Amino acid sequence: MQDFGGAKLILFIGERIVVLRRDHKPGIPWPGRLDLPGGGRERLESPEHCVLRETHEEIGLRLGAHDLIWRDRFHRGVFFAAHLPIEAEQRIVFGSEGQGWSLMEPQLYATHPEAIPHFAEMVRRYLNQKPV
Repeated sequence: MQDFGGAKLILFIGERIVVLRRDHKPGIPWPGRLDLPGGGRERLESPEHCVLRETHEEIGLRLGAHDLIWRDRFHRGVFFAAHLPIEAEQRIVFGSEGQGWSLMEPQLYATHPEAIPHFAEMVRRYLNQKPV
């Protein structure tokens, strides 16, 4: 598999996306900012395995590779998108990383001053490519 450092997921629950609030721990990149599910690659895992594992660890949802409907790269990161029905919100169980989670309109995340800038760029990129 190509070189990549981690993977992120633009996860739609109904019409909104899952957004995580990052910790304020020393040394953490983008402390306190609005994040997307996903994280760093472990060993030789594929981007798909990485994003699915991290999503399960962070919000308790088990998705399959068939749920990943879009993929793009940004520097050393791989971004995916998935859409779940609104009922999936009831299955979210917040993990041990971060301060909390919420659902947010994707257009708001894409322009929010507290969003991680290159993640917001990927949300904009997805929204601009998504078929109507």
